[in-house]
Amino acid sequence: MKLLVLGGTHHVGRAVVETAMARGDDVTTLNRGESRPPEPGVTALTADRTDPAALRGALGDRTWDAVIDTWSGAPANVLDAATLLKDRAGHYGYVSSRSVYEWPIPAGMDESAPVVSGDPADTSQEDYAAAKRGGELAALAAFGDRAVLARAGLILGPYELVGRMPWWLGRIERGGDVLAPGPPERPLQYIDCRDLAAWMLDMAARGQGGTFNTVSAPGHATMASLLDAALKVTGSGARFVWVSPEVIEAAGIQPWTELPVWVPPGGEYDGLHDGNVSAALAAGLTCRPVEETIADTWAWIQAEGYPEGDTARLHGLDPEKERDVLRRLAQ
Repeated sequence: MKLLVLGGTHHVGRAVVETAMARGDDVTTLNRGESRPPEPGVTALTADRTDPAALRGALGDRTWDAVIDTWSGAPANVLDAATLLKDRAGHYGYVSSRSVYEWPIPAGMDESAPVVSGDPADTSQEDYAAAKRGGELAALAAFGDRAVLARAGLILGPYELVGRMPWWLGRIERGGDVLAPGPPERPLQYIDCRDLAAWMLDMAARGQGGTFNTVSAPGHATMASLLDAALKVTGSGARFVWVSPEVIEAAGIQPWTELPVWVPPGGEYDGLHDGNVSAALAAGLTCRPVEETIADTWAWIQAEGYPEGDTARLHGLDPEKERDVLRRLAQ
């Protein structure tokens, strides 16, 4: 394919570019050119897509078979790009999020679950859920059934600047007693960025549109298998101290942020690891083993270092808070 990737330097975008290049696609990227150099062999266009004139100038009169858009900002910027490209590309893949569903997300929900309101012309990005829904509507307004909306859940794998799995790897690397949120058999649902990339490229190659929850089946991994994989790749002598959800709640520890990936079973968080993904699986989504995802994430960190952005600093448990809980458990 002749492929245009809007973004292409971080996490899913970087995985899309690398996967497409490995498949032999002719890849063009468009971004600000500030994060990292383009992949060898890529046609790199430079523009700030929030400036419509700059976007038009960078794209020129080029045409593509498909576009993959990883934008997480204002919906109006998706609308500008999609409208500009609707007659110059056959397919538009938009990386959306299961955050578009009304909270709390019900366990077992499929793509028909109620979603938040969104405005494709909105220039704000303050409300992530509304911005992603607005981006979906923007893609649909321009491309209709030629658009695929990939409602990703938890995205792990190499290049993860959000910092969830990098935090766990860093904590385990430091060793000692590690507070491990239980139960160990807690089922998890997530997607490796490279599996999401490969699936979106397959959908583009087939010209297939639609809306899909794009994560693994529930229980593809568990908290124990995830943390055991991290322990193995780091070679750490850390010891997991499994702590019940009740103890975690009593200590005021926040799921998802202070203990990345983990949420307690039951209650308002249940849908985060128990969504219906039968449509995506039927459309060819496949997910690699958790051990491969964690090993490759560790290899990326060893090569390029831990992510240090503002988002990464939002995740993880304060060491003193962890020590306090473990100290009280030992009494």
